[in-house]
Amino acid sequence: MSKDQGTAFALTASLVQCKMPRFSQSFSGLAEAELAHPGAPLTETRTPVQERNSDDRSGAYAQAGGALLQKFLGLFPAGSEAGRIWQSLLAGHGADPSRLAALQAGYIQQQMALWGKMLARESGRSTSLALATGKGKDDGGRDMRFAGREWRDSGYHDYLRQVYELNSRFLNELVDTAELDGPAKQRLRFYTRQLIDAMSPANYAATNPEALQLALATNGESLHKGIRHLIEDVELGRVSMSDESAFEVGGNLATTPGVVVFENELIQLIQYTPATAKVRKQPLLMVPPCINKFYILDLQPENSFVRYAVEQGNTVFMLSWRNITEESLGGLGWDDYIADGVLQAIEVVRAISKSDKINALGFCVGGTLLSAALAVLRARGEERVASVTLLATMLDFSYPGDIGVFIDEASVAAREAAIGSGGILSGKELAFVFSALRANDLVWSYVVNNYLKGKSPDAFDILYWNADSTNLPGPMYCWYVRNMYLENKLREPGRLAMCGVPVDLGAIRLPTYILATREDHIVPWKTAYLSTRHLKGDTRFVLGASGHVAGVINPPAKNRRSYWKNDRLDAGADEWLAGAEELPGSWWSDWDAWLQAYSGGERAAPKKPGNARYKAIEPAPGRYVKVRV
Repeated sequence: MSKDQGTAFALTASLVQCKMPRFSQSFSGLAEAELAHPGAPLTETRTPVQERNSDDRSGAYAQAGGALLQKFLGLFPAGSEAGRIWQSLLAGHGADPSRLAALQAGYIQQQMALWGKMLARESGRSTSLALATGKGKDDGGRDMRFAGREWRDSGYHDYLRQVYELNSRFLNELVDTAELDGPAKQRLRFYTRQLIDAMSPANYAATNPEALQLALATNGESLHKGIRHLIEDVELGRVSMSDESAFEVGGNLATTPGVVVFENELIQLIQYTPATAKVRKQPLLMVPPCINKFYILDLQPENSFVRYAVEQGNTVFMLSWRNITEESLGGLGWDDYIADGVLQAIEVVRAISKSDKINALGFCVGGTLLSAALAVLRARGEERVASVTLLATMLDFSYPGDIGVFIDEASVAAREAAIGSGGILSGKELAFVFSALRANDLVWSYVVNNYLKGKSPDAFDILYWNADSTNLPGPMYCWYVRNMYLENKLREPGRLAMCGVPVDLGAIRLPTYILATREDHIVPWKTAYLSTRHLKGDTRFVLGASGHVAGVINPPAKNRRSYWKNDRLDAGADEWLAGAEELPGSWWSDWDAWLQAYSGGERAAPKKPGNARYKAIEPAPGRYVKVRV
């Protein structure tokens, strides 16, 4: 586990394990501060008369606010990574202490006003705890964590909810107004969000009224089931997100008919059975991410991108990466994934289809690998591909999003020392990183549902796939993280050598279809848009709705979501979007119409898979994809 990943764990663990200060301790000294403006916004503007009248109270506000902030910082051990991150918040306000004092004063006013309203409600003088706190994303009316009526029927829990929302707004304002450089502020924002998410009263049995009432209604059976779910997940080493008994790879997932026609120690190559009498001459090779299983592109029949592509008349081949569980494979590097993975697959597809060129598609890291392989081919003077499709792919890592929080020189060097020369990176560790990027959705919602309420998660194919982790060889992972995320060398012509040749993305002059998704938290769409600056072929950029997976897996038959198109690529990302046309439905149809132009006409569908050299090995989806960790 890297330093930053450990910090994310520690933030939650320290909050759960440490002794939190009592209310009276946290607000000691405030009794002497008369609060003239209860319910004022955090950044209140006062008249000169009000300022003069509050002079005698400003010292009390500053003293109490400083004590409160110090108590908060004291929750984290001195010298710890978490402690250093939060100390940077104080440093960011060092240049203008008055700004921090104003935020503290407004925060304390609202806390005391809320406390007063709670007492009034308890005594029957009021029925509402509502405060004029302004608008914010943590507003309980829009936060599904607090949508249940129990959060408002109980004065105590209504108070807890509003205190949490007020604390969340205060922390966010502290971070937003801190004078820190870009990376430092991004890191602080990320860990602030982790803290805010973790501290929600909905996450703990003693402060969640829905869980408490359910326990009473079931005579404790919900808690009994929740403890059983917790024990089961401890044994699994992760939080369950889906009813895993509902799915089986090769049973009701990854069921598009096909045959494995090639394998080596790193990949299997699947050729899918044609669904039409005639097929397009140029075959289509799909390169999925190596950090996940390929069947995200072949889930159930109704949402299978593979099946859709086959039904449009494509001869589809799928590269299936091996899950690295054997120590003997722990020495594989990035070049092995290029040479024995992507380039090998291209040659086999060309041989079986008897086609000089093929169409190729890459998803996420698979798109990065595919682009690197194309740059290697170009450096060798070889033309093997007619068109390329990149789905949610980063080639320029200038703005990697929240993943960048986990990556710095120290953490990469530590990882290189541990597994850079050989070893295995656990897929479960990678899964944690991606879950932490959306902790409310992918961690805490299941803590509440599974453990506090004792419910079983629903059957959801995408979340089943999400939990099906894949290990990576240490040298490959370390090379990728250093040269892409940390040093961002791929975008610079000739800075990297792969398979013995210097590579240049600008030398890839192929028709290119780039899809990004608007809410992608793994490959931010504006970062994916930067690829249009580096690839020099005729390029179409399309922006899909939703996130990294749901935005890609959007079959036309469901007529959901939308996508944006704009042929002008000479502008920045924001200007591109401002001039883009929003179209209803799925981007799949647009992509298929684009791909047809590079299909080389039609021919009769092959009667059997493979050829004399590459014979059928086993039915799809093959053995490699079924190995779980």
